[in-house]
Amino acid sequence: MRIAQVAPLWERVPPPAYGGIELVVGLLTDELVRRGHEVTLFASGDSQTLAKLEAISPKALRNFETDVDPTHFYYLYLTLEMNRVCELSSEFDLIHSHIGFPFFPCANLTKAPTLHTIHGTIPVSEEHLWKAARQQNFISISNNQRRNDLGLNYLATVYNAINTKNFPFHPQPDKPPYLAFLGRMSPEKGPHLAVKIAKRTGLLLKMAGKIDPCDQQFFDTEVKPFIDGQQIQFLGEADHQMKCDLMGRAMATLFPITWQEPFGLVMIESMAVGTPVVAMKMGSTPEIIAHGRSGFLCNNLDECVAAVESLGEISRTDCRDHVVANFGVRQMVDGYEAAYQQLLQQKFMGDGHTKTIHQLKSFQRLSA
Repeated sequence: MRIAQVAPLWERVPPPAYGGIELVVGLLTDELVRRGHEVTLFASGDSQTLAKLEAISPKALRNFETDVDPTHFYYLYLTLEMNRVCELSSEFDLIHSHIGFPFFPCANLTKAPTLHTIHGTIPVSEEHLWKAARQQNFISISNNQRRNDLGLNYLATVYNAINTKNFPFHPQPDKPPYLAFLGRMSPEKGPHLAVKIAKRTGLLLKMAGKIDPCDQQFFDTEVKPFIDGQQIQFLGEADHQMKCDLMGRAMATLFPITWQEPFGLVMIESMAVGTPVVAMKMGSTPEIIAHGRSGFLCNNLDECVAAVESLGEISRTDCRDHVVANFGVRQMVDGYEAAYQQLLQQKFMGDGHTKTIHQLKSFQRLSA
């Protein structure tokens, strides 16, 4: 099957550090190639992929220094990307977009059916755009993420994944024990709540994550004053190796979010290395954490503190087994292939073209 994967341009695919969407796109694209599909990845020129790379920008936009307004700069390259996809659309059996609503107009112009994975939440300011495109084809990354009130045409829920082979198992935490926090230094991710949990338990907290310009004031006022280099430590932005060490050696990873998190790769990354997760029961967390087996789901800070004190009940082997069974690359790509087949079947039923019959039979041979 000939598949176009359309990635965001802000980070490369896969990202060198932070970048959940680009990580998922990289895993999906490479596995589709391994399964025999012909895949073209539309992404930044510094991306690393087994697919044919259609480079839209020389490098990830995050690494550009420019005097142009960042929003205008981003949409300039986004327009170039969409124009290129439309130009080549006749070469694909299916187009899979990961860039959200900006791709909606392009999907109406392409010669191949388009599928959109919704990687984030839909803010109120964008609802009218999604309603207008509700008959297009959508994938949710958790059931909680779904906006049924908008009447979107969801084909399936496909959970994000990680390559568990890249996350070495840690059978025991370090001594003296410590708590880990990994994520953006933003109010939604709850680093300030992680600090409070550490203070109340008396445990060392090691934190890592990037600070976006829009979150600098929050970090400076709500987190930085508590970083003493002793009990509360901030390690900066983590690469993959640092991420595995930080979470793998911890007694628990804190995930005290304050918003409806649509997925949260940190949770499965932590459990994959054997470390249970203490999370707020919000958004997708009940779909990802097996309460009492791979971590704890909490309603408030008091319950988070109590959960930390109950970590001895959790088997680190069970944590990893939970991820291997539910959030591996095979499971994710199986889900997307099923959605692709469903979309082609719909197109076949809708237009009856001989070409579509050939596409469907080719896909079924590859999936056998």
